[in-house]
Amino acid sequence: MVGIDAGDTAFLLICTALVCMMTPALALFYGGLVKERDMLSIMIQNFVCMGVIGLLWVFGGFSLVFGPDMGGVIGDIRPYFGMYHVGIEPNAAYSDKVPFILIFAYQMMFAIITPALMTGAFVGRFRFGAYLAFIAIWTAVVYFPVAHWIWGGGFLAQLGVVDFAGGIVIHTAAGFSALATAKFLGARRKRSGEGGDEPAALPLVALGAGLLWFGWFGFNAGGAYAADALAAYAFTNTMLAGSIAMLVWMFWEWLSFGRPSFSGVLVGAVAGLATITPAAGYVEPMAALLIGAIGATCCFHARWVQRWLKVDDTLEVWRAHGVGGMTGALLIGVLASSSINQVSASLEQLGVQALAVMIVAAYAWILTTCILKAIDVTGHLRVPADQQQSGEYGVFSENAYNLWDMRKSNNS
Repeated sequence: MVGIDAGDTAFLLICTALVCMMTPALALFYGGLVKERDMLSIMIQNFVCMGVIGLLWVFGGFSLVFGPDMGGVIGDIRPYFGMYHVGIEPNAAYSDKVPFILIFAYQMMFAIITPALMTGAFVGRFRFGAYLAFIAIWTAVVYFPVAHWIWGGGFLAQLGVVDFAGGIVIHTAAGFSALATAKFLGARRKRSGEGGDEPAALPLVALGAGLLWFGWFGFNAGGAYAADALAAYAFTNTMLAGSIAMLVWMFWEWLSFGRPSFSGVLVGAVAGLATITPAAGYVEPMAALLIGAIGATCCFHARWVQRWLKVDDTLEVWRAHGVGGMTGALLIGVLASSSINQVSASLEQLGVQALAVMIVAAYAWILTTCILKAIDVTGHLRVPADQQQSGEYGVFSENAYNLWDMRKSNNS
């Protein structure tokens, strides 16, 4: 078809598939980090986002984010509701070389993974039925407006705020919402004499982290919407930031506890990837190394803030994603290069980035708390204390593993 570039389209198709893979990868990453009795519940919470948010994206979500701007606050729901006017013809507002339906699909993957990121903060405490209602409402009233403010031409975009692949839209919004949810639900109920938070399956964590890193190339480079030099910068910056963040996190862990840990190395890499996300298409590769190092340092030492807040954020989602996302967003104002993508480091850019971070963090916290209070009226929000201690079998009639039955079969 005239106007469609086959190479750019193929590139964005691959990036879309890579971002789609990140939600199952997150399920493996989180599932391996929790105790075995909570593994199944957190994995289903991740996977089900692909169904719930996918439908929301079709029936209003895409239009609310990318529809014609209405007062800088939200997009008009009418133009693209039910994928009306979302077809093969390119939309020059986003790309004149790839089908508009592919922009729809690519952005849908971002909407899906955003609420999934929050699940690591409230492991074992959120009833599944209430969780389904929560992610649907949260996506509609938090993610859709925030995404429009920055990516859909809303008031923050009009002020000059930039966010290449979601450091503010995704990581800051999800990170602060996760912290608000963990605070509202309260601390976990543990079994008497139960030890610390040792991961149930480190190989699963490693597999999940590896797939997340692999998918992150599509997450960041795909934001160029073309197989061009900008995508190459974003791709390279993603690798460099993750690499140095892994080492810097290991350094701080070794210094603080006398030894490194495999789980820490993996979490450090993810923190670096989250930090470079907003800046991936605005900075030089050497700046990406600095961003990864600063991001890992800020995320690691944010544990002192979390302890002061006394919030039981189980997998420390706020540290890795909330702190990482806002750190990377702020560093755009310090390290951006106009030779990459027409955005230069300046006090003005730093100021608008800081304003956006504060607005999105406050908005996400307040709206998340309001949603939780509304759902809590039904009395079916929290998992009962005895069920938190016993695990997930009574909820799903399944276990993550069935090793005991396998042993019994072998002995018979």
